[in-house]
Amino acid sequence: MNHRQNGASVAGSKGVVRARYASDPALSGGRLYPEPESATRTVFQRDRDRIIHSGAFRKLQYKTQVFVYHEGDYYRTRLTHSIEVAQIARSIARVLRIDEDLAEAVALAHDLGHTPFGHAGEFALDPCMREYGGFNHNDQALRIVTRLEARYGGFDGLNLTWETLEGLVKHNGPLLPLAEGRVLPTTIAAFRDVWDLELTSHAGLEAQVAALADDIAYNTHDIEDGLRAGFFTLDELAALPLVGNCINAVTTAFPRLEEGRTIHETTRRLIDHLVRDAVAETERRLAEVAPDSAADVRAAGRPMVALSAQTSKDEKVLREFLQRRLYRDYRVNRMTSKARRMVRDLFDHFMAEPETLPTPWQVEIARENSGDRGKARVIADYIAGMTDRFAIAEHQRIFDFQERRT
Repeated sequence: MNHRQNGASVAGSKGVVRARYASDPALSGGRLYPEPESATRTVFQRDRDRIIHSGAFRKLQYKTQVFVYHEGDYYRTRLTHSIEVAQIARSIARVLRIDEDLAEAVALAHDLGHTPFGHAGEFALDPCMREYGGFNHNDQALRIVTRLEARYGGFDGLNLTWETLEGLVKHNGPLLPLAEGRVLPTTIAAFRDVWDLELTSHAGLEAQVAALADDIAYNTHDIEDGLRAGFFTLDELAALPLVGNCINAVTTAFPRLEEGRTIHETTRRLIDHLVRDAVAETERRLAEVAPDSAADVRAAGRPMVALSAQTSKDEKVLREFLQRRLYRDYRVNRMTSKARRMVRDLFDHFMAEPETLPTPWQVEIARENSGDRGKARVIADYIAGMTDRFAIAEHQRIFDFQERRT
């Protein structure tokens, strides 16, 4: 299959002219398993819809972003975060005249591989899996969409297009194991032998847009959640670059505005500023490189989608503040400590007593037929697929002798 784009400008939806360097659904690299395409949707629209209808996507509703789901209904989860990333990605893609649907598909899929309890769960599961190939949420996302989603009659996974899979694996940049002395994650390494995703090049513009939209979303919305949870105040944020200017603009325009509205007005202005900066910097880089096709974007040797140098510097200060005052706060640390212990307990228990796994997962271990390595991978799949509340309940069912039957 040839996934290369030919560089011609073509009409997109509603007659909008697609940029020459955009990914063209009519020239997609196709699917691993050939199947009749939709008469009403492009291949990238169909990818997006398959992701939305997947079981893994629904589970994101009860997976941690920063705050565990039961700490408050108002705080963001992996699902609401993914939807917000998709909205920002579509907005940027529209201005750049690239494929909005592909950008949205990658954005919606980028967190599918996360464990319960967010990064805390991943940081616990990875050392458990170290002698069995490790655990990485991007690698797990590929495993989900190529194998674990068992929905279709003709294939495992979602049978997504080459471009969506490439974006899912490479949205944070190329994978250069030889240059950096790293070993490729297990699923990505195995899939490379099935379908070449050109791991050493950057992804197309749409995936790069999704990656930057992720950064914009979690920085701005974690500020909002942190403010509402009382981890810091507007006055403390006012001294920081980027967000301080937005707070000043809001308080000048609305000097008597209640705090809740001030918070929302601040974060929406911050998103707008970052999006406009990203568009301007991306357009500058595109003009400098002058790619004539999506293939030229991949061959450019550097990312095309980015924030400007000054904004990147200011954003780093903001991220350091959030690390110090939110992500590493003792209250968050206490919950993540519990989460790590819970994940380790579950893994160790199932490795020692796999007969206590639900029957379908015992069947999967037998099907793997590859000793402890295969058993560990199936157990990691089981744990990674849990929501926060299911992991808590499963831990209680196994370790609490006073568990009540319901």
